[in-house]
Amino acid sequence: MRRLDDACDVDLHDGSELSEEQLIARLQGKQGILSIFTSPMTRRVIEASPALKVIANVAVGYNNIDIAAARARGIVVTNTPDVLTDATADIAWALILDITRRVSEGDRLVRAGGWKGWGLEFMLGTSLAGKQLGIVGMGRIGRAVAARGRVFGMRVAYWQRDPSRPGEPDATPLSLERLLETSDVVSMHVPLNDQTRHLIDAAALARMKPTAYVVNTARGPVVDEAALAVALKERRIAGAALDVFEREPDVHPALLPLENVLLVPHLGSATRETRTAMADLAASNIIAVLTGGTALTAIT
Repeated sequence: MRRLDDACDVDLHDGSELSEEQLIARLQGKQGILSIFTSPMTRRVIEASPALKVIANVAVGYNNIDIAAARARGIVVTNTPDVLTDATADIAWALILDITRRVSEGDRLVRAGGWKGWGLEFMLGTSLAGKQLGIVGMGRIGRAVAARGRVFGMRVAYWQRDPSRPGEPDATPLSLERLLETSDVVSMHVPLNDQTRHLIDAAALARMKPTAYVVNTARGPVVDEAALAVALKERRIAGAALDVFEREPDVHPALLPLENVLLVPHLGSATRETRTAMADLAASNIIAVLTGGTALTAIT
């Protein structure tokens, strides 16, 4: 924020969620906004902010911004790719290891006084070596998750929306249906749009093996939480781990009592180093545009 203060006048908000009306009021006369996904830049907000020149989103995904409305008004929209790739891949793997080895479940048991001692078949988890890691969306983060999977001895398969993109070395391209049917861990890394909303629905979950796990560090609505709760309760799949949710911060109530789901409060990029780098990149984009330069990571 110090760099922005040096370059322009800054109206600093406390980070709480703003309504459309509140956001419009704050944006009057403002040429740029450093935005976060909890305050959507809708068409109404954009069209009611005539001075706006740049929207710098502190995230890789930008489903919180009406890109068409911004483009129509000549507003530059930027995001923060690359700087959060490793942090998000790390949290995905933290979730994979936790849910497959029942770490948080065991922690809850110990704290509740339920552990009565070591047993040969006590709280058995699942080994990963030799199993298939299915990556849904082989972008920057998907590739980083896949690389970590190979270290754990997993075979990597992937599905990507654009089949014309170059293939990935040491990974097998599959249709989404086949990936769901054959993978032991399915890790979500697609952006949220009309095509990916509820990509993992009841039908997709029905294709998965009863021993499989689904992990979501992408966007909450990519997974149908109601359908997931049913699949988990009926043990149609072994487990799930979610870092993102459909209606954050609310979580579908049917998920809360289940032991075979790990629920994490959107920590994907939550390291000091990563969040600092994200904010710094967003600030650099704002400064570049408002001083007549070219944005570093422009979407439009």
